Parts: sequence; structure tokens; C-alpha cells
Amino acid sequence: MLRSLYIQNYALIEKLDISFDTGFSVITGETGAGKSIILGAIGLLLGQRADVKAIRRGASKCIIEARFDISGYGMRPFFEDNELEYDEECILRREVQASGKSRAFINDTPASLAQVKELGEQLIDVHSQHQNLLLNKEGFQLNVLDILAHNDAALEKYHARYAEWKQTERELAELMSLAEKSRSDEDYIRFQLEQLEEAHLSEGEQEELEQEAETLSHAEEIKAGLYRVEQSFFSDEGGLLSSLKDSLNTLNSLQRVFQPAKELTERMESAYIELKDISHEVSSQSDSVEFNPVRLDEVNERLNLIYSLQQKHHAQTLDELIALTEEYRSKLSDITSYDERIAELTARKDEQYMQVKQQAELLTKARIKAAREVEKQLAARLIPLGMPNVRFLVEMGLKKEPGLQGEDTVSFLFSANKNGMLQNISSVASGGEIARVMLSIKAMIAGAVKLPTIVFDEIDTGVSGEIADRMADMMKEMGEQNRQVISITHLPQIAARGCAHYKVYKKDSDTETNSHIRRLTDGERVEEIAHMLSGATLTEAALSNAKALLNSN
Repeated sequence: MLRSLYIQNYALIEKLDISFDTGFSVITGETGAGKSIILGAIGLLLGQRADVKAIRRGASKCIIEARFDISGYGMRPFFEDNELEYDEECILRREVQASGKSRAFINDTPASLAQVKELGEQLIDVHSQHQNLLLNKEGFQLNVLDILAHNDAALEKYHARYAEWKQTERELAELMSLAEKSRSDEDYIRFQLEQLEEAHLSEGEQEELEQEAETLSHAEEIKAGLYRVEQSFFSDEGGLLSSLKDSLNTLNSLQRVFQPAKELTERMESAYIELKDISHEVSSQSDSVEFNPVRLDEVNERLNLIYSLQQKHHAQTLDELIALTEEYRSKLSDITSYDERIAELTARKDEQYMQVKQQAELLTKARIKAAREVEKQLAARLIPLGMPNVRFLVEMGLKKEPGLQGEDTVSFLFSANKNGMLQNISSVASGGEIARVMLSIKAMIAGAVKLPTIVFDEIDTGVSGEIADRMADMMKEMGEQNRQVISITHLPQIAARGCAHYKVYKKDSDTETNSHIRRLTDGERVEEIAHMLSGATLTEAALSNAKALLNSN
């Protein structure tokens, strides 16, 4: 329940700090006094979009803070789920900077607007005049039935089934589109793959072929060069190996008289062995090199095939061509498996659709039962509100296809006259009748939902006299059920029923105008209600009527 509200530098409010009682309270004041400002501040506190224009002129920021008693409403899970500190007194605070930056806090811990909105929906319901327009909205009507049917768990399960079905439906549509496109490309892909596979490409092949082509193209030059090197090793006149062998023998004979000759002999012997091995390798390579124009043609032909494939497929390397071959194989494999995968997804979608239908049927049954209860309760509530011949029917039907909230259609049909035709409520109900219907619906919902605080903003529009008395009784009754009801009203009958009475008023100075709100004393209440009865001029009759209204409370 709302315990206190603090507003600073918001619109015409410089500073306001007021406490609220439990039960039924009323707020009155002249048109333009600032009642809508207070509602705007509460809306901002509960997560509505911040507007820097709402900041009081000359101020750097505005602050709205409210304290709620949540001890009896089972809200601990929300705080645990959002890793927030739980306390039986919950403090919500919103700060809006002149720069446009906005911050929100729950129990002095920074919170997101989503968290504030979620918590706010559990703390307070503000019913303003424009919400009467919701009465003709199917979503609102369906929500009324779900609240009274306690469909929370069933709806959550339905939403899960529905999301799964829709996801599979999207996957199937994407797969079928992809399959159709791929089948149109199948002949092209198969032709390209066959051409690449006929080439029998292998890793490293291109480099080997290019090297071989280089060798074959210069075979005579290579063979002649290797021959000259070979001759330098084995020439009869001054051959490298023969000269080195003589030098080695000379050093070997010097070892007995010249000690350093031993190390030199070892080094030269090692060099001799390495050079002899090189000479054999040169000879072997010379024998392997052969001018072979037939093989050169074969190599060039193979390279030309590789080059043409690279150019055709815009590939830089042979590895890219091999990777492209695998990609085409994979695409063909996918194409051949599309039918099987489509069949699997279709079967899954059909099964999920049946689960959606089954869960939707459970919702429908619960809603039909709730609809009959709505009809019964609304008639019982509206008859005392000046509609003795009221008829109210909740007409239900089925959609062609299940939607996000199930497969039900709902329409509230209404007639205030005994022989009147039942029609859509917004088409036949007057403003006063709609206000009474909405109040009755709110009273029903309040009985089904453990909502701490309800604020009615001029829900009494279009009613007066005895009907206003009955509406006041209904709001007072709602406030006696461990709930707090605050009504902003222009009707003295409703104002007199409040356990607490607050007045909103303006004060002008030479430089500014400020809105204020304060709780009235018993004597001040008499005068305020008398003003509501007679206008600006107080009369004895008005004062007497005001006292009578208060005493009848």
C-alpha cells in the first residue's frame, strides 16, 4: 500500500511530501489545480517515459519517491529474482535530470525501467478516464477473463507451446524456401562439381607440376651445367677430388713430425668425404635430367587445366578449388536431404500445433466459466448502480488460427434497457454507463488480484446523485478489503465517503505558481464538500447538506 509520496521540482510542484492511509481516500480540487500533475508524477515513478519539460523551470532535476508497505502481498520472489534487497517497506525513486538522463531506484539500489514497471504493476493500478476506452478492446476483455479465471499458469504454458510451434513454422518456411532455391540451382551445381571431380585435383599438385615444367623446359641447360660440375670433381688434369686426395696424403705424412697436421688432416678428410658425396649426387641428378618434350606437354596440359579452373571459379590457389569441390558436394547432399528434413519439420510442426490446440482448449474452458461469472457479477453490481434492467453478455468465439493469447475471440455485449438489443458495449453505453461498468470490472478484478493500491481518476464522470452514492459505496467497500483505494473526484457524494480527504490547490506569488496537496481536517472537509455542492459561495444549505453527507458515511 502507498504510505507516502514525495515530489520535488515536478511541473508546478516545488516540494510535496504527503502520507496516505489505508482504506478509501479521496482527492478533490478545482480543475487545473494540479491533480493531473500528481498522477503524472506517479506514472513517471512507475516507469513511464521521462520528459524533461516536466522538470520545474530553473531546477536541475526532479525527484519522485514513494514508500509502499508490501508486507502482506507475497512479493519477495520478485526481489530475489532481480537480486534486490527485500524489505517490508519498499521505496521507489525516480530522478530525471534537466539533461534528459533518468535514473530509477528500488530500495536505494539502481534498477532498470523494466524492473520498475514490473514491480509497479504489482503495487498500484492507476485508472484514468482514457482507460474507459479499453472496455471495447478485445485484449482488455480477454485479460479480464484471464484474471478472473486465474489463468496465469495456463497462459505461461500456452505461450511456451505457441512459441515452439511458431519457431518450427518459421524454420520450415525457411527450409522450404532454401530447398526451392537450391533445386533451381541443382543442375548448375552438379555440372560444376562433375567438372571439378573429373580434374582429380590433389593437394600440392600445382607446385610439383610447376617445378617439373620448369625443369623439363631447361633440361639441356641443367644437364650441361651438372656435367661441367661433375668434370671439375673427376678431371684427370687437376680434378678437385684427386688434388684434395693428394693434399690429404701429404698432411697425413706430416702428422709424425708436425702436430697441427693431425687436426688439419681430420678437417680435410671430412671435407673430402662431403665433396665426394656431393659429386655422386651431382652425377645422379645429371642422369635423372632428361629432355622429354612428351612429358613437358603432359605437364603443361595439366597446369593449363588447373589455371583455367582457377580463373573460372575465381580461385587464387589449388586449395581453394579443392574447398569449392567439397562445398558443391555438401550443397548437393543438402539438396538430396531437404525432403527428409522438410518431412521431419512438418511432423514436428503438426505435433506442436496439436499441443497448442490442446492448451488453447484448456484456456477456452476456463474463460467460458469466467465469462459466466462476469455476466453474473456485473449484473449484480450494476443493478444497484441505477441499471435495474441491465443485461450483460460475454460473447465468445474461435479464431481460424490460434494467436498469441489463444484461439478465443471475446466481445462484451450490453443493454441498459429491458427490451434493448444486446450490442457491443462501446456502441450503446453512455459515458456514465461505461464508467459504472469499468468500476464494476475493477471491483471484480480487485477481488481476484491482490493489488495493494488502486487509484481512480474521475471514474465517476457522467454520474451523479444516488448513482454516485452507490459508486462511492463500492469504492469504499473495495478499500475495506486489505486494499487502498484513492479516488480523484468532483462529486461531493464520493468525496464524503472517504476515510481521508485530500485537497489539491494552487498558490500564486509574484514570480511563480505552485501546486500543493494537504489532508483536510473534519471542519475543512465540511467546507470543501459544501463548495462542491454550491460553488464558490458558501450557503447554510450547502454546509448543512455537506454535514449530512459526512454523517451518513
